[in-house]
Amino acid sequence: MRRAVLAGLGHCVPDKVLSNAHLEAMMDTSDEWIRQRTGICERRISVPGQAASDLAIVAAREAVERAGVAAESLDLVVCGTVTGDMPFPSTACFVQAGIGATKAGAFDVGAACAGFIYSLAIGSAFVESGQAETVLVIGVDVLTKFVDWGDRSTAVLFGDGAGAAVLRPGEGDRGVIKTVLLSDGNGAPHIDFQVGGSRYPHGSPEAQGRRPAVAMNGAEVYRFAVRAMGDACLRVLAEAGLQPSDVDLFVPHQANLRIIRASQERLGLTDDRVFVNVQHYGNTSGGSIPLALYEAERSGRLKPGALVLTVGFGAGLVWGANLIRW
Repeated sequence: MRRAVLAGLGHCVPDKVLSNAHLEAMMDTSDEWIRQRTGICERRISVPGQAASDLAIVAAREAVERAGVAAESLDLVVCGTVTGDMPFPSTACFVQAGIGATKAGAFDVGAACAGFIYSLAIGSAFVESGQAETVLVIGVDVLTKFVDWGDRSTAVLFGDGAGAAVLRPGEGDRGVIKTVLLSDGNGAPHIDFQVGGSRYPHGSPEAQGRRPAVAMNGAEVYRFAVRAMGDACLRVLAEAGLQPSDVDLFVPHQANLRIIRASQERLGLTDDRVFVNVQHYGNTSGGSIPLALYEAERSGRLKPGALVLTVGFGAGLVWGANLIRW
């Protein structure tokens, strides 16, 4: 069976570090409060003038180089983001031009923190079906540009970052084995950014009184995430005819350490089979999982033949999981 193999990974995070100590000086919070509730110690923050595509292009170039392919050989660029440079054109088009992928189609996928899960599923389907030979999949977000820095319930959570993967066809066991994608639009009010779309355009009467920043019902999102992440993992494993005990490395969306540990416990995985970097980057939304995969591989935690389970959830509500043979 022809499968989509992750042939090369790339990453990019901004240089600017925002620690919990910095946040203590900005709002009514403390390092202890943030660590206990989220596990986050610091996060990377994009500077003025630094957009999603700037991070994505750097990550994409590294992924292409590490895959040993030329940008001109790419057939498709898929970018998972909800904080693109502009409402249109797509951020994927800026990346396509920025790396010189002159023969590639390009489009964005708006699945929030599950953006890479969804984008990888789409890119894999193109490769598996033979419609594409080489696909670049990116997850990137710069949510710190859209938070209310006076709202400690959201401002302490997010960081900016990008990760990218080049997909190439392979035979045998390697590659993306199975994916599940799920959604529940009834939960849309639990995480949103209301102003700026066609419902509440900027400066319009409809936008008056609406939240001009990311807002979240933390309690509802936590309950949803703990249930949804575990359910998606068990479902994708069952569809592949596998068990949690078969998983070599669990790479979940890095939103909150308590959510990660709850999913780990449900799957019965020991710490050495779970990758965590939320303490350094916070919730980078679409960039979270590919950034974690990149660091897991570079640190030696991901080896050829390993069975990797990724899972993510985000605004929509949307969630899903990928099962990959490395």
